[in-house]
Amino acid sequence: MFPPSMEQSLIAILEDWAIRNPLLLALLLVPIALAVVGVIGSAWRSARRSAAAPLDGTAEAPALPELDREAPAAEAVAPPQVARMRDRLRLTREGLVGRIGQLLGGRTVDAQLLDQLESLLFEADLGVQTADSLLEKVRSEAGGGDAETVNAVLRAAILEKLRRIEPAEGLAAQGTPHVILVLGVNGAGKTTSIGKLAARYVASGRSVILGAGDTFRAAASEQLGVWGERAGCEVIVGPSGGDPSAVAFDTVKAAVAREIDVAIIDTAGRLQTKRPLMEELGKMVRVIGKGLADAPHEVLLVLDATTGQNAISQARLFTEVAGVTGLILTKLDGTAKGGVLIGLADAFGIPVKFVGVGEAAEDLRDFSADEFVEALFEDATEAESSE
Repeated sequence: MFPPSMEQSLIAILEDWAIRNPLLLALLLVPIALAVVGVIGSAWRSARRSAAAPLDGTAEAPALPELDREAPAAEAVAPPQVARMRDRLRLTREGLVGRIGQLLGGRTVDAQLLDQLESLLFEADLGVQTADSLLEKVRSEAGGGDAETVNAVLRAAILEKLRRIEPAEGLAAQGTPHVILVLGVNGAGKTTSIGKLAARYVASGRSVILGAGDTFRAAASEQLGVWGERAGCEVIVGPSGGDPSAVAFDTVKAAVAREIDVAIIDTAGRLQTKRPLMEELGKMVRVIGKGLADAPHEVLLVLDATTGQNAISQARLFTEVAGVTGLILTKLDGTAKGGVLIGLADAFGIPVKFVGVGEAAEDLRDFSADEFVEALFEDATEAESSE
């Protein structure tokens, strides 16, 4: 390109410049060297991939992670277990049987202990009649005995009383429709119990209709509507402040026309005076009977266990104004006054159909005398067997 003499001159100039400026020369050569190394490395990696490729030219699929064949299968989640009656009656057990155990200790039954036991039984919301009868049992059958003897006598006496009011069946169905009238004061858990009872009937495969007969409280109709929606059943509602008997009649006629299996009717829970209550409930019973012969088939009274002996007073009032056929005792899980159930059994002999021991629908349970007594005395039995 250039004459030889000129090339030699240029080379001499460059050599002279390089000798004079070695640092600049190094700065110029480093990028060139890095670029050359990069090209060579890229060519080497391409050659390796080509050598590893299958002869047929197809690309090899990346290896998938091997499954752990020994990994245990996911376990099915078990449904929540229904709480034991013993757990739900803890407060009553501690307030009644627990206090009796503390009183007895290692003592034997004598006059002084009987006096103390009498005071304890009267404070346990059993009612005067029941407390007296239990004390007499201890006096006649456990005189001179120890704690184990007293517990055995009390357990047998209470079980005998409760078996007399144990219902023959849980969810009754005497007619088509089977009509249930539900009574109780405001705050006893009446509307909630109706909702839970409806849910149980629906779960058993029966159709249900509800009647919002408490027309004096808008909240009662709304609450019943919520329960009806949960259970999947219709709710008959009348005008606010209207005639409860008209709602009861409409509910029965709707149940007959639609061939519903069960009709459950709410009532007002006002207790200002005895006569208006008697007249109102008596009218409802007569009107329901006009809508369907022999109805209502059941009249259930809802009582709040937390009110103690006041529940006995309420039962006395309602049984005078309506033919109560069964009791529902609510809120047993939140009170130490559950012994009132024994007093109710003694005073009225009315079957206890259901007991409420929690907020869920399944916590409205069929009453069982054996289960109730077992839950009350379980700790005492365990303590005796361990000695």
